[in-house]
Amino acid sequence: MGVPEPVRNDPFPENRREDDAGAAFVLESKGEWWHAGFHLTTAIVGPTVLTLPYVFRGLGWALGFICLTVMGLVTFYSYYLMSLVLDHCEKSGRRHIRFRELAADVLGSGWMFYFVIFIQTAVNTGISIGAILLAGECLQIMYSELSPHGPLKLYHFIAMVTVIMICLSQFPSFHSLRHINLASLFLSLGYTFLVVGACIRAGTSKNAPPRDYSLETSHLSRLFSAFTSISIIAAIFGNGILPEIQATLAPPATGKMLKGLMLCYSVILVTFYSASVSGYWVFGNKSNSNILKSLMPDEGPSLAPTWVLGLAIVFILLQLFAIGLVYSQVAYEIMEKNSADANKAVFSLRNLIPRIILRTLYMTLCGFFAAMLPFFGDINGVVGAVGFIPLDFILPMLLYNITFKPKKSSITFWVNISIMVIFSCAGLLGSFSSIRKLVLDANKFKLFSSDVVD
Repeated sequence: MGVPEPVRNDPFPENRREDDAGAAFVLESKGEWWHAGFHLTTAIVGPTVLTLPYVFRGLGWALGFICLTVMGLVTFYSYYLMSLVLDHCEKSGRRHIRFRELAADVLGSGWMFYFVIFIQTAVNTGISIGAILLAGECLQIMYSELSPHGPLKLYHFIAMVTVIMICLSQFPSFHSLRHINLASLFLSLGYTFLVVGACIRAGTSKNAPPRDYSLETSHLSRLFSAFTSISIIAAIFGNGILPEIQATLAPPATGKMLKGLMLCYSVILVTFYSASVSGYWVFGNKSNSNILKSLMPDEGPSLAPTWVLGLAIVFILLQLFAIGLVYSQVAYEIMEKNSADANKAVFSLRNLIPRIILRTLYMTLCGFFAAMLPFFGDINGVVGAVGFIPLDFILPMLLYNITFKPKKSSITFWVNISIMVIFSCAGLLGSFSSIRKLVLDANKFKLFSSDVVD
C-alpha cells in the first residue's frame, strides 16, 4: 500500500468554522453506515437499470457479462480507494466533506477545486433535470392509458413534478433524506422484480417475441454500439458524490463507508444482473433502451399484465423524486454556504426564507429545462460520459496514489494507472459515440415537445 504522507495543516480550515452553514446544515454528520448505504443505492440504482438489456444488445451475452462485471468491480474498488483517502485525511485532522476540497488538498492545485465544481455541478444538475423529465414521462404514460386523447402534454406533467420537487427540496440536510432513500432502495427492488417477472412471463407465453442475439453486421456500427454500451454502463455505475455521502457519517467515519458500499453493491448484484439477463433473454437485439417499452409494444397486445407495468411505473416515479433530491444536495450545499447563517437555527426565518427561495429557483430552472429539452437524454449521455469518467474512474486512483504513495513496482500502483488510462480512452470514445447519437437524433429535436427522444 505504501507509506502515508505526513500530517499537513488543513488548507481549508473554514470547513470547521461555525459560520460554514453548508457543512452545518446540508452536510451535517449524524448518519450511520447503513444510512450511507441508502444514499449510495439511491445515487446508483435507479431506473437506468432498465436500459441494461439494451446495453447487452450492443455487446452480446459474453461481452455484456464481462463489461458489467468488470465495471462493477472497478467502481467498487474506485469508491473504496476514495473512502480510504477520506479516512486518511480525517485521521490527519483534515476531514473533507466536499469532493472539490479533497481534490484540491491532495493534488495541491487551486484550479482542481473549480474543475471538480464544474464537473460535479454539470453532472448533478443534468441528473436532476433528467429525473424530472423521466418522472413527467411516467405521469404522461399513466395519463395516456386512462385518457388516450386527453389535452395534457408532457410539459404539463413536468410542471406537476417540479411543484412536488420544490416541496420535497425543503428537507434541510442530506441526512434528513435517509428514510426517503431507504424507501428508494425498496422501490428499486420492487420495480426490478416486477419487470423481471414480466419478462419471464413474456418469454414463456405464446406471444413471446422471436429471439435473435446477433450483433449488427457492419463492423463500424458494431464498434460504435459497443462503446455506447460501455459508456452507458459507466454512467449507470457512476455517482460523483461519494465524499458528500461520506460526509453525512457521524465521526469517526473510518471504515463505515466500506459497509455502506457492500450494502449498495448487494442491491446492485440483485437488480443489475436480473434485469439485464431477463430482458435480453426475451427481446435479444430488439431490446428497447427502456425495457418497459419492449413490454408495451406500439403494435400488438401488451406482453405483461397492465397492473404489473402500472405498478412498476408508479415505483419508478416515486424513486425519481428521491434521485432528484440526492443529486441536488451539492447545489444546495453551495447555496447554503453562501446564503445561510450557521449561528442561527436551521429553521429560523433568517435561514428558512433564503432556503425556500433559492431551492425553489433551482428546481424551477431544472423543471424548465426538462420541459424545454425533452431530448435531454441525448445531451445527458454526453455529460455523463465526460463527467463520470474523471470523477469516478480517474480522480480516486490519482488521489490514492498521491496520498499513499504505493511503490512504482507495486501491483496497486500499476492497477490504478491502468484503470486511469483505460477509462480515459473509454470516456473519450464513449463521448464520441454519444455525440454521434446526438447528431443522428438532431432532426427529432423539438423544443417543448410532448414526445421524449429515446
